[in-house]
Amino acid sequence: MIDWLKYPDFQEHELACKCGCGKSGVTVELMNKLQGLRTVYGKPMKVTSGYRCPDHPDEAKKTRPGAHAQGTAADIRTVTGTEKYELKKLAFQMGFVGIGDAKTFTHLDVGHDTANRPASWSY
Repeated sequence: MIDWLKYPDFQEHELACKCGCGKSGVTVELMNKLQGLRTVYGKPMKVTSGYRCPDHPDEAKKTRPGAHAQGTAADIRTVTGTEKYELKKLAFQMGFVGIGDAKTFTHLDVGHDTANRPASWSY
């Protein structure tokens, strides 16, 4: 169970499943790293995706659960190259082991049991 008072820059609903169920499921390890990252980043971080339940459309089409389904990943809105560079540089320093770069977001994860980590990729 997450004590959301320990994470003043985040709210539970931001990291809950967005398929409509609203389930929570992120891990304490992810939240500790996200809060640490937010503290050193010094700017707001908009979470576009956190936990995903098995019925979430992105998870339902997978053959095995991804990091989001295991509660170990969050996607952070990033648009400019400067934002992406700064966030990824700090994420590496903070110990995130999965870092993916997409057009409008950066995927950050603390690892999961169905993918090789550490890894970095582009969508």
